[in-house]
Amino acid sequence: MKVADILNKTDKTLFSFELLPPKKGNSIGDLYAIIDQLVEFNPPYINITYHREEVIYKPAGNGLLKKKTVRKRPGTVAIAAAIKYKYKDVEVVPHLICGGFTKEETEDALIDLNFLGIENLLLLRGDPQPSQKKFIPEPGGHQYAIDLIKQVTDLNKGIYLDEDLSNKTPTNFSFGVAGYPEKHIESPNLQSDIYFLKKKVEAGAEFIVTQMFF
Repeated sequence: MKVADILNKTDKTLFSFELLPPKKGNSIGDLYAIIDQLVEFNPPYINITYHREEVIYKPAGNGLLKKKTVRKRPGTVAIAAAIKYKYKDVEVVPHLICGGFTKEETEDALIDLNFLGIENLLLLRGDPQPSQKKFIPEPGGHQYAIDLIKQVTDLNKGIYLDEDLSNKTPTNFSFGVAGYPEKHIESPNLQSDIYFLKKKVEAGAEFIVTQMFF
């Protein structure tokens, strides 16, 4: 079921959970052990975060450091699928972000999610790298969440990046976006923040997440 439908059909407060994929090299078993304790609260859906690459510096000899790009928490798509088919009564909401991904990589992730029968998403720009003063998109990636929204809505219409594809099948994603009652830190004022949030809703967002966890 789509998150928008879950929210529209309830008259009570619902509690959902946000999970971080385990770090590379770790087992999903620990994650299952945590979820087993949480499902007794009957969460209607579980969010799974998506993480961009990180830059680390390793000794290169002669007192110098070598810059290396790593992805510490891969597996969002796989974990979303594992939870969906292990816990039948819980929907999953994988996050997709702009930072660190090209449009082609994003499309591939969307195709995988569609094949897996996952239809709920949370679309976000994502945070800048800790070493960056402002968000810098991946070359060939999206600058803003509204651009990511357009790619998803295009896929829902059967519009893929490769215009020469034949027998293009539309996807059926429902998605939410982020909202900031206190104003996004990068926004000049609340009016500007509401303006761009309204644009996201007009572009197809069906729900707004104002705070992921307490």
